[in-house]
Amino acid sequence: MRRFCLAFAIAVALGTALPAQAADLKPLKRVDPVYPPEAARAGTTGYVDVEFEVDPSGKVASVSVVGAEPTRTFEQAAVRAVKKWEFAPGGGKGKVRLNFSL
Repeated sequence: MRRFCLAFAIAVALGTALPAQAADLKPLKRVDPVYPPEAARAGTTGYVDVEFEVDPSGKVASVSVVGAEPTRTFEQAAVRAVKKWEFAPGGGKGKVRLNFSL
């Protein structure tokens, strides 16, 4: 039963994000980050602040972590997810906080 509960928690525990802080960016596709299994097992929660640049076609061109708590726990998952986001054509920059909670 414990394994089932842990697997369920991992499956449904996704990071949540506040909207991009650039008024000209219109999101078309948003991919939620995958909660790291080790963090889920340990009951770890936290956040990652990322800045990203969107190219003229609407694809995310670059992502950089500007803050995280705890460090070295959720950064990879956050960056992987944001790299998959898509926006309306036009380009620009954005900043977002991805919250990780169980």
